[in-house]
Amino acid sequence: MDMSPYQISVSDAVLEDLHDRLAKTRWPEKELVEDWSQGIPLSYVQEMSEYWLNSYDWRRREADLNRFNQFTTPIEGCDIHFVHQQSPHSDAVPLLLSHGWPGSFVEFHKVIEPLTNPTDHGGKAEDAFHVVCPSLPGYGFSGKPPTSGWGVEKMADVFTELMVGLGYQRFGAQGGDWGSAITTAIGGRHPANCFGIHLNMVMRGKRPKDREPNDEEQAALKAAAHYRDWDSGYSTQQGTRPQTVGYGLTDSPVGQLAWILEKFWAWTDNQGHPEDALSRDEMLDNIMLYWVTKSATSSARLYWESFASAGNRPPPPAQVDVPTGVACFPREIIPPVRSWSEGTYSNIQQWTKMPKGGHFAAFEQPELFVEDVRSFFSQIR
Repeated sequence: MDMSPYQISVSDAVLEDLHDRLAKTRWPEKELVEDWSQGIPLSYVQEMSEYWLNSYDWRRREADLNRFNQFTTPIEGCDIHFVHQQSPHSDAVPLLLSHGWPGSFVEFHKVIEPLTNPTDHGGKAEDAFHVVCPSLPGYGFSGKPPTSGWGVEKMADVFTELMVGLGYQRFGAQGGDWGSAITTAIGGRHPANCFGIHLNMVMRGKRPKDREPNDEEQAALKAAAHYRDWDSGYSTQQGTRPQTVGYGLTDSPVGQLAWILEKFWAWTDNQGHPEDALSRDEMLDNIMLYWVTKSATSSARLYWESFASAGNRPPPPAQVDVPTGVACFPREIIPPVRSWSEGTYSNIQQWTKMPKGGHFAAFEQPELFVEDVRSFFSQIR
């Protein structure tokens, strides 16, 4: 592969422009309710904006992210940015980690070292992985796809090509959110290369219609109805008009902040506030990857690419017959139901009910995430 080393280095001009825009924000009026039901409250966005402007230290955070070995390589006309952190243990297994929206490779910054070097993080040498963690095309420091056609299946093919190009003819894969869909497509489309997949989100399952749903299924249906009625507006907009929403998010850092920050509130396991689950710096690290790369529009296009061909809804997942592990975190957007999932994943070998955690599993609960990934792949490696 034609591979170039990469270091994150945001220019001073970009940071100065960010600070100027934050200082000159034109604010809307306050919401008319005392909760988040009309959207993220004005007072919290102003508080976070002030912190971003006056306290957040990107240079320190940038240096912290640069502790990982990063590279770029062109595949199918698009530069792919990725972390390639090799284990010091010779028998380590290659593992691909795929993020989703509104995430980034930042989500995995607390799990890469425990996965690659388990003997320094409470594990055994036989738990070790060589970790490859790409930025999705159109996200973060990856390039923006030059043409349409870059949906889930295309990304699955590109990531498989990346792994094989790195010399990993056989590898495991893990993902949540869009990363779950990509990982599922890799397991379904490339079983000769991918020997097993681990998911912390199951995109969709088939519910039997010949009986009344049990309590677990009722909870999933209730969550699905809430998402459809109250939490999916972003998805409809990004799936139908990504270009339109991109103008405001690319021009206004506070707009980009609010667009993503609300999802950290809605989708993490918290007691009413996103900072119960993630720190301000962690959330801003992730938001910075959208802002400094101007990737609001290109990241949103993944919804359009994937939904437009499936009737403005998530595409049906590929049939997967390779061994599959699922980590079920209680505050996932829609809790997975095993009986619904078995129609797509025919070889589920591990199904873990987690005690805590939400949609951003590796970000929120890194220890539980690492333990479950180790446990699953120890059975099939």
